[in-house]
Formats: sequence, structure tokens, C-alpha cells
Amino acid sequence: MRPILPEIPTHLPVLIAGPTASGKSALALELAERDGGIVVNADALQVWSCWRVLSARPSVDEESRAPHRLYGHKHPGEPYSVGHWLREIAPLLEAHNAGGPRSIIVGGTGLYFTALTEGLAEIPETPPAIRAAADARRAAEGHEGMLDELDPVTRARIDPLNPMRVQRAWEVMRATGEGLATWQDRTPAPLLPLAGCTPLLLSPDRDWLAERIDRRFDLMLEGGALDEVRAIAPDWDPDALWARAIGAPELVAYLRGALDLETARNHAQAASRQYAKRQRTWFRSRMKAWHKIAYA
Repeated sequence: MRPILPEIPTHLPVLIAGPTASGKSALALELAERDGGIVVNADALQVWSCWRVLSARPSVDEESRAPHRLYGHKHPGEPYSVGHWLREIAPLLEAHNAGGPRSIIVGGTGLYFTALTEGLAEIPETPPAIRAAADARRAAEGHEGMLDELDPVTRARIDPLNPMRVQRAWEVMRATGEGLATWQDRTPAPLLPLAGCTPLLLSPDRDWLAERIDRRFDLMLEGGALDEVRAIAPDWDPDALWARAIGAPELVAYLRGALDLETARNHAQAASRQYAKRQRTWFRSRMKAWHKIAYA
């Protein structure tokens, strides 16, 4: 199956979003080779240097066929956020406006795309002491108590089942004295409004995608995913941003003897399918104005 594409203007940046394993990176490379441009990462997991195989980053050969930016450039332990990503992508967009190559921005992190096209509230960084207190509280009692302490407007907007989103909102309230919703309502103009680009949302059949996800993880195992996890295992921190690579916790559990490899494989494939489901939910909610791309 392949995406059925509309005619794509060659003078505008292109955004390509979609669930994991939907063929986004291959499509971005195809457009870059055919029409010119640089491929820019919009996936929060593919920024980490430790995960090429496990995050399905473009291969060395693929990167040689067209310029690629913002892939594998952050090391475990370095800070990174959607704000960092926006600051890194801004010069690429400015270069295009000055006559340089257009960006073909591709990934599965919905928050990156909505921040790019709708704007991002400029919230101050959380002080380390407040972050440490929030981490300890979440580990000891869960996130429900922090959820109860949020202001009503923020609580109505936030996903109550997402511990990290709840913790972040609580940290903002403690650090600034204002609710996250108040900061969001001060959102500045976006770097790249939808009217100034071609936004494509890949929407493959769910059963086809589930089979592709399972097959791809098997290929990852054959291609060295376990070696990647083994290399980072001595520094493993399950709460770190880089540790959220789908499949990494399961393979760490295997290396530590808590799971056999077949069970780890099955759990990782199930986690990847669940991740794709969460992505589709975000896309349906936040990307209604994007061009929905079917497959044939």
C-alpha cells in the first residue's frame, strides 16, 4: 500500500504527520529527491543519538540521498523539549524564506506540529527543585493528587490519564503561580501557519498498520535494536525523555532477566500498537484541517 498524494506545490514547506510505521520517512525522502528540499525531523524519539534502529531513524544510506536535519543530535541526559525543537527549526524556515531549500518536516509527535502551526506558550523553565519534588510525588503517590490541585480551566483541558502532562501542568502552576491554561492563552503567533505550507496527515488502514508495526519490530531486532539497548543499559533511567523509545523498556527487562525475549518482543509490539492508537487520537482531535491521505 502507498499513500495517494494530492498535487504538492514545490515552493511551500511540507508537513508529513502520521502514526508510527505508516511510511512517513520514506515519503519525505521521495519528495526531497523528486522535488528538492531538506528532510527535517519532527519525532521526539528520533532526536536521540542512542536510537537509530529502535526509533526507526533514517539509515545512513537514506541520509546520504537528501539533506536531513535534527536527527540523532541530542545525547541522553541533555535537556530537550518542544520549545528546543521550535528554536532549532526556526533558522531552517528562515533560510527558505530567504531563498534557500524548503523543509519537508516529518514525524509522529503531534505536539511538535501543533506548536509549529498554532504557536507555543512561552512558559519559563521549571526550577530543578520543583521538578524533583514533582518526580518524587508522582513516584510515591501517582499523579492524581497533582491533578486535583490544578486550576479548573487547566484541569478541563489536560489529559487526566497522562501522568507526565499532569505533572508538567502542576510544575507550571507551582513555578509561576499561574495555571498552564493561562500561559497557553498567551500563545504567540505560530512559526508556520497551515496556510503557508502543505500539511499532510497519513491515515493507513488500522489492520495493515498493526501488521506493519509487528513486522517492523522483528526487523528492528534483526537489525541491531538489542545491541542499542545493551549499549545504553548501564545508564538506563526509565523516567528520562530518551528512555521513552517504544520497545526499550521491554528489551531492558529482557537483558536484566525479567522477561524472555519472545515475551519482550510481544510486549514491545503491543506497546507500539498502543502508541499508534494514541497518535491517531491526537491527530483526529488536533489536525482536522490537514489533508488526510488515504492508501491504495
